[in-house]
Amino acid sequence: MHHTSTALPESHSRLQHLPIALFATVMGLAGLSIAWMKAQHAAAAPAVVADSLRWIASLIWLTLLLAYTAKWLKYPDAVRAERQHPVKLNFLAAITIGLLLLSVAWTPSAPSLARWLWTAGACAHLLITLVTMGTWLYRSQFTLQQVTAAWFIPVVGNIIVPIAGMRYAPPDVSWFFFSIGLVFWLVLMTIVLYRLFFHDPLPAKLNPTLFILIAPPAVGFLAWLTLHDGQVDALARILYSTALFIALLLSTQARLFLRTPFFLSAWAYSFPLAALTIATLEMHLRTQTTFYLYLGLALLTVTTAVIGILVAKTLQAFAKGRIFLPD
Repeated sequence: MHHTSTALPESHSRLQHLPIALFATVMGLAGLSIAWMKAQHAAAAPAVVADSLRWIASLIWLTLLLAYTAKWLKYPDAVRAERQHPVKLNFLAAITIGLLLLSVAWTPSAPSLARWLWTAGACAHLLITLVTMGTWLYRSQFTLQQVTAAWFIPVVGNIIVPIAGMRYAPPDVSWFFFSIGLVFWLVLMTIVLYRLFFHDPLPAKLNPTLFILIAPPAVGFLAWLTLHDGQVDALARILYSTALFIALLLSTQARLFLRTPFFLSAWAYSFPLAALTIATLEMHLRTQTTFYLYLGLALLTVTTAVIGILVAKTLQAFAKGRIFLPD
């Protein structure tokens, strides 16, 4: 009887095809940890949830970093190809965004560790931003149809920097990163919306990346509060309201997202939802408006459920050998 082997040949090894998008799992889990930390202050949520998620996210980040470093050493051409890919290129920033989010998550319990995480994350993210934007500027192979909301990922990282950065560095450093993120978010928002409005719909695999539209204004709201001593001024309200509106707009397409099969790109749901949850609970803490408390807790429930499903689907795909595959 003939048996078909399910093992990948050496040329298609797991390490060679380690997806850079796996780092988005750290963004989602670290973001959820911070959301539960915020819920501790807003609604006396149990600390064990945030603590557990913080450790899990940290261990996953370290494991992925070691694996991706091994991939870079053994298969440099595969890493080079990702740097030239219109979507995968942007997920390189997920490595450093994970560090920045972990610095926020560890600040209350381990500020010295958090300082090192933030310093490494901020410096490395600036480098990745320069490399990514340099590729956009000086490479002619990208077309407008290849633009997706994933292009926001490097930009979002710059906006995250001030959230912990105001504690660990002079204010000018945080303003520098915030300015980069805010200005280029507005530029990219125009490009991405033009592509979505006037060109073919996104491939099903990239539908979840639409949720990334939520992240820049939600994170921008949190960064702006940090830069302005927690004052909910006009710009803070504009940023938060923009994030909330985009979430409402996407919710009208719930059937589209529910019909989309599971791909690793589904982790694009996770961090934007976590960011909106954190922003909403922060809005409650700053304004003491009950509506934001209830909305924040509802979002926390949804975000936790979504990430739980993503974890289960990812483990299932891993068990079936569907993660480490060539394109």
